[in-house]
Amino acid sequence: MKKAVIFDLDGTLLNSLEDLASATNAALRKQGFPERTVEEVRQFVGNGVALLIHRAVPAGTPEDIEQTCLADFRSYYFDHMTEQTLPYPGIRSLLEALRREGFLLAVVSNKFEKAAKELCRLYFGELLDLAVGDLPGYRKKPEPDNLLRCMEQLQVQRKEIVYVGDSVTDIQTAENTGVDFVGVLWGFREEGEMRAATEAPLVHTPGELLEEIRRYAGETAE
Repeated sequence: MKKAVIFDLDGTLLNSLEDLASATNAALRKQGFPERTVEEVRQFVGNGVALLIHRAVPAGTPEDIEQTCLADFRSYYFDHMTEQTLPYPGIRSLLEALRREGFLLAVVSNKFEKAAKELCRLYFGELLDLAVGDLPGYRKKPEPDNLLRCMEQLQVQRKEIVYVGDSVTDIQTAENTGVDFVGVLWGFREEGEMRAATEAPLVHTPGELLEEIRRYAGETAE
């Protein structure tokens, strides 16, 4: 029986793309660098903010300047990260339904942990048991470190969880950790990219996601 559902955050529970793009461009502007479009930022996200900034700055940017951009991004983002960010339609209802059915609910994100925890607190409050983000000493997804850290804190085993995400990084994270996966198609990646990377279920709506989680749990949808 499944006991827990663990979600990616950006592109899975929250549509945060506009705020991520705004913070990226604020950091680039401070250095006089060209700004990036929202669509460019969409392609850059998913592997943590350090790699987001590395992709966003001009090729050949000195390491010290890139690190300054990263610090500027973190500062700006934490102060502005709720200006345009919202849960995707139906997400709160999904979480409420899963909570009623007795699942533990958590987030594992490549976003730096302070921001991940604050966003989860603001948007989902008591609906989530735990939020895990990027911390020094732990490798980012698709490495299994933070998903395993989350599972340890929830006191659940691999066979007892379903991991949910919107990217190939999330697919690889589930594979590297040895857990069941459901992909969502409303996030930051194209459907074709997701389908080429996995044979796991892919869903278009939170309602479909609920049915897949119930299927994994051996339950029959009402």
